[in-house]
Amino acid sequence: MRPRVLVAGIGNIFLGDDGFGVEVIKELEGTGLPPWVRIADYGIAGLHLAYDLMGGYDTTILLDATPHGRPPGTLSLIEADTADTEALAAPASIDAHGMQPDAVFRLLRLLGGDAGRVLVVGCEPACLDEGIGLSPEVTATVPAAVRAVTELAWGTCPRLPAQEKTEV
Repeated sequence: MRPRVLVAGIGNIFLGDDGFGVEVIKELEGTGLPPWVRIADYGIAGLHLAYDLMGGYDTTILLDATPHGRPPGTLSLIEADTADTEALAAPASIDAHGMQPDAVFRLLRLLGGDAGRVLVVGCEPACLDEGIGLSPEVTATVPAAVRAVTELAWGTCPRLPAQEKTEV
């Protein structure tokens, strides 16, 4: 079965809590996700993510540190609007090692691709200073993020033709 959902961990592990997405991907590797879900650690490789999205996914779930001024460790679920044509019309900054998600989606659109429905499971960081390792607040949130992604992934069960039945 072709993966229909991409779960992408993004962030810089050398900037403390910015490594949240990468850490959640590590934890997801040991879970029993359905066969239509692909998980991948993209770190800071936004260009790689853009090209992988060209494969055509129905849903993309991004895992990332998302500062919004809330208490550290607060999880949020955001449905991204990648169809904002005004924002996407701006020229994409192509920096293979530093593309922010908005630049990834601009490049994807320029290449003629579509990320499908885009969900962001974000975590409020406590510290984005140089250093490896998550803060205690963000570390404590990783299991909840794994549960959230697992529930989202199972909730995307594709409709299969009769010859592709699977037990769910």
